[in-house]
Amino acid sequence: MTETIELCHWINGEKVSADRPGESLNPSDTREVVARTPDGSADEVDAAVAAAKAAFPSWSEASPELRSDILDRAGTLVMERREVLGRLLSREEGKTLAEGIGETVRAGRVLKYFAGEALRVHGQNLASVRPGVEIQTYRQAVGVYGLITPWNFPVAIPAWKAAPALAFGNTVVMKPAGLTPATAEALIAILHEAGLPKGVLNMVIGRGRVGQAIVDHPDVDGLSFTGSQGVGAGVAMGAVKRQARVQLEMGGKNPLIVLDDADLDRAVQIALDGSFFATGQRCTASSRLIVQDGIHDRFVTALAERVAALRVGDALDPQTQMGPAVSEDQMETSYRYIEVARGEGGRIVTGGTRLQMEKPGWYVQPTLIADTEAGMRINHEEVFGPVASTIRVKDYDQALEIANGVEFGLSAGLVTSSLKHARDFQRRARAGMTMVNLPTAGVDYHVPFGGSKSSSYGAREQGFAAVEFFTQTKTSYSAG
Repeated sequence: MTETIELCHWINGEKVSADRPGESLNPSDTREVVARTPDGSADEVDAAVAAAKAAFPSWSEASPELRSDILDRAGTLVMERREVLGRLLSREEGKTLAEGIGETVRAGRVLKYFAGEALRVHGQNLASVRPGVEIQTYRQAVGVYGLITPWNFPVAIPAWKAAPALAFGNTVVMKPAGLTPATAEALIAILHEAGLPKGVLNMVIGRGRVGQAIVDHPDVDGLSFTGSQGVGAGVAMGAVKRQARVQLEMGGKNPLIVLDDADLDRAVQIALDGSFFATGQRCTASSRLIVQDGIHDRFVTALAERVAALRVGDALDPQTQMGPAVSEDQMETSYRYIEVARGEGGRIVTGGTRLQMEKPGWYVQPTLIADTEAGMRINHEEVFGPVASTIRVKDYDQALEIANGVEFGLSAGLVTSSLKHARDFQRRARAGMTMVNLPTAGVDYHVPFGGSKSSSYGAREQGFAAVEFFTQTKTSYSAG
């Protein structure tokens, strides 16, 4: 057993003690309490927002070099401590240790990327239609941002939301996911260690009422949310009601098309990675495998062998290839959808039964379901677990139609050796991100991230696109 962490809120640069009625459990061994957690209220949110509002003028007017240096220093610290932070992440979320360390490094890279972006905010000089008049545009910080982050990337997503907000001169109030607060808190602590002034970055831990208080607060100027569609709709309504900026990322039901001309081994590896790594708990995971008739049976047989061979176990065991689900609810959701698919006529090729493990934990057997139809629930509703279904199609056009035929549109993949189909897919797939001969999950940190349809709302996250959401453009006229 490892020592339990006693968590606090971060308000105005200080740890704020509170009663700790909540617990963050290790999903690999639920006898272990990773952290004891406070349950914040509107009072803590009020204090955090007041601190962020008070800190905004000096932070937004500070030299961009100051902001850059702090983010760069924080990125260095995160990467130097990747083993410790990665281990904490894996204990708390259930990712394998390799995945936990990898995500931690990604967070460090994100911080360093936005350290550079802090120095690259630019405007334009434009000719006026009126003689003697000059026009300039430039970008300014917006104010206080409320960031509501999810449990499935408990250090990377807080980093990629907070880093651009801070880089461009805004201040922040963050609510981390209730299942993984210790990982997010470790990031907040490092950013303060790197030199953030008091009040610039605040964190309130708690349940839904904390998020609602942030959404409803009149002094929160922008909201960035990653989570479910149902909660996201409420965030959007709350923001629009008081004309706050809002950005939502709300999941996917991502297709991977495999054509007859695909390299079979490559297609199987791509599907295995996209569907089952990180326990399938990625919004970009490949949950629908749309396979052309000529390769379908060979693909299903080969993929089933690889899925059945996956070693499921404790996230910290170096032999583990797939860790547990993050919570009992997520575990039960996966098993419930397996039964839904079975009831609709899907054939369980491998998996589908409950695992008996040495340690008590929320383990899900990776499951491949064949013989499903495009209209089945398993092919429309997000499972968010290690469950993938296959749909047999006769040709590329039918595959693309089915791929586009759901309400989500985050990531879509194609495995093929045809340049013609690859180019057509990149144009016509109704998704914010397309992947050709790559898993649907796995994106770079320096480019825009986001989807279409019900997957995303508002400006893109990450990379050079982040400046659009976290700054506002001012147009300045002057005459001699």
